[in-house]
Amino acid sequence: MNIAVITGASSGMGRDFVFAIDKEFTLDEIWVIARREERLLELQKDCRAKIRPIALDLAVSESHEIYKGLLEEHKPEIQVLINNAGFGLFGEFSQLDLDKQLNLIDLNVKGLTAMSHISLPYMPAGSHLLNLASNSSWQPVPYINVYGSSKAYVMNFSRALEMELKKRKIHVMAIAPHWIKTEFFDRAVHDDTIKYYDRFYTSQQVVNKAMKDLRKRKSVSIMGFPIRMQVRLVKLLPVRWVMGIWCKQQGK
Repeated sequence: MNIAVITGASSGMGRDFVFAIDKEFTLDEIWVIARREERLLELQKDCRAKIRPIALDLAVSESHEIYKGLLEEHKPEIQVLINNAGFGLFGEFSQLDLDKQLNLIDLNVKGLTAMSHISLPYMPAGSHLLNLASNSSWQPVPYINVYGSSKAYVMNFSRALEMELKKRKIHVMAIAPHWIKTEFFDRAVHDDTIKYYDRFYTSQQVVNKAMKDLRKRKSVSIMGFPIRMQVRLVKLLPVRWVMGIWCKQQGK
């Protein structure tokens, strides 16, 4: 049984990835994972492949064991794994709720790592593993501190894993989008700490670019020429300069 596995599939980029993968690949099933099962069930009407909704909170270790059990039971071949689940928190580190920040790490870092490790025994040569990083992966980001740090982990993890899996011919790609107007902001923003947003892209734009880069087997997917130039510049400038510019933009 050929399948794709997509986490955070109930809305935003995860939902758009479900439709893109269904169109791009011939699959028996797409396993869609998120906390809101009713949202997952809605996906079937727009997909060719059978949708298997799996209601899990990947920030919780018990969910990883449930997923592992499903793989052991069905023994599928995973053609595509997209680790999209994650959330952000904007604000001053010392003022943000500690439990929420630890939950962010559990999902963005531990959940993604667990899903990758558990899935790899079922991924054949020619398969794809896509991890959602961020444009905040490239440098420290004050006031988005823990979120940006979690995405720096995702970027470094993905690029190192790509080298490790070359011998198995498994393609690994990190997706590093800029600002995207999705439900992400409903959870991330709770005050006016972050005031300046230079440009937004749509979820569909980012997913379309990621699919093009998947076909080219790129290691990193970045939507938008201005953002690619920004990333190059950030790599050249001293880190304190970059943080200073960011803080000035936010009125700090």
